[in-house]
Amino acid sequence: MGKAAKEKLTRSLNEHLNTIHETLQILDQTPASSLKKVSWNEVIQMGEQISKQATTVGMLYTGETPEVKVLEENMDAYFNMLQGFLLLSHGSSVGAGPTLSSCIHSSIKQVVGSSFMLLKEAVSSYGSHDKAKKVSIPQLVGTVWDVCSALKKTPSSNVVAIGRAMTQVAVSIKDVLREMKELKPASFDLANEASDKVDIKEEEKPDDDNDSCNEDLGNDLSLEEMKIAHLATSVVSETLAFTKELIRSITSLLKQESVDGCAISTDSLEKLLLLSQKIGVQVDELGACLYPPQEISAIKAALEKISSVTCETELELGNLKGSSNDFVTACTGLRNSLKQLESELSCLDTSIIPEMENLALSN
Repeated sequence: MGKAAKEKLTRSLNEHLNTIHETLQILDQTPASSLKKVSWNEVIQMGEQISKQATTVGMLYTGETPEVKVLEENMDAYFNMLQGFLLLSHGSSVGAGPTLSSCIHSSIKQVVGSSFMLLKEAVSSYGSHDKAKKVSIPQLVGTVWDVCSALKKTPSSNVVAIGRAMTQVAVSIKDVLREMKELKPASFDLANEASDKVDIKEEEKPDDDNDSCNEDLGNDLSLEEMKIAHLATSVVSETLAFTKELIRSITSLLKQESVDGCAISTDSLEKLLLLSQKIGVQVDELGACLYPPQEISAIKAALEKISSVTCETELELGNLKGSSNDFVTACTGLRNSLKQLESELSCLDTSIIPEMENLALSN
């Protein structure tokens, strides 16, 4: 009887899963503009109902094995809520740009995914006396609670979604800047030489060897490499200032929009976000190239792209009539720092070429 009951539950679960998977495919389609837009608050409220239903699943496994009929009814109710949740979520994405749509889809899939895991475990645990499985169900219920609660943090408009994504670019650039400031030159002073003469037994410790390797990473730059790293740090610092001023300029535009009633197109905001993300990618690339041996050609490529995207960003913001004096100043500062590093790299090229020629002659 127990085996037959479990097989019945499994069939029911699979049927529900297939239905939900079909509904999930709708999310990949852009909703028609004629579709009535659903408030994100409605999605949040449905998420709260899903949390309660997940709690009910957990409670069924706190005592004796529940009846099959009770589990089936609970499963039907749960999947009906998920179906409604998906349809509401799809309606909430009416008019959403790529960034907001991505945020919505991510939140939805987390709720659905955690619910799937809970219900699969509930069916798998049916009739089992394995204590580990009974412990896993409350944990999975907790996961559903967390992702449903996180719906409150999901952006509810294009502006908020784009603003958060652009702020994240600034945070990432700040992280790279911090790492670049930790780069240090190789030290040859007597104090360090003396400190290198440690007890042999200490050097033989595996953990100490690993720690030493981690500490040495980025601590052995030559004087020339340190000069390039210093100038590159200036570039990233100015890039951070540029990004911050871009965010401030957009914020000012949005405030002005609410006064004048002239809406800024989502496409324009998305383009500015994309440009800032491109700069963020090049900043990451620049930071990675500074560890010895430094990749000069890659550094040059990153600088060229940062310069090009900076010009595009300035032009786009100018078209929106959003270039503030501070933003223009930030652009100038970034260009100057780029030129200084480019100049240093050019000098480096001219000093290396004769050395390479002499090397060739000597052979």
